[in-house]
Amino acid sequence: MADEELNKLNTTSSADVDESQNSSKEDLYGVPMEQVEAVLNATADKESLSPQIQRMMKRQEENTRRVEESIKGTKANAGWFVPLFCTLMIVGLFWAVIYYLNPALPIPGIGAFNLLIAACLVMAGFLMTMCWR
Repeated sequence: MADEELNKLNTTSSADVDESQNSSKEDLYGVPMEQVEAVLNATADKESLSPQIQRMMKRQEENTRRVEESIKGTKANAGWFVPLFCTLMIVGLFWAVIYYLNPALPIPGIGAFNLLIAACLVMAGFLMTMCWR
């Protein structure tokens, strides 16, 4: 019997804590969370909202419009661009590794110029990354 009373007290106190937390959040921000969620989902009736939330919705619409306009103005690279610069960097790396493992392999007879070729391939790949959009 004492356990039942203690259990009832615990459940009512946790419910009171939840309600006080919800009301303290509403007091803290000044706007109920249901209205904020409705605004974020764009399902709210604009006339029934407070002026603060109406301004927030207008700012959000303006920001969305600006982002969409800036995205429209950007130029994208061709589909072959990223694979090409990745391939150049990887081939340059392999060229240097192969030369270090066996100096006669990539192009025999040019010696250390194999490293120069590897460095040029890697640099060409890195320079292409700066033009990537």
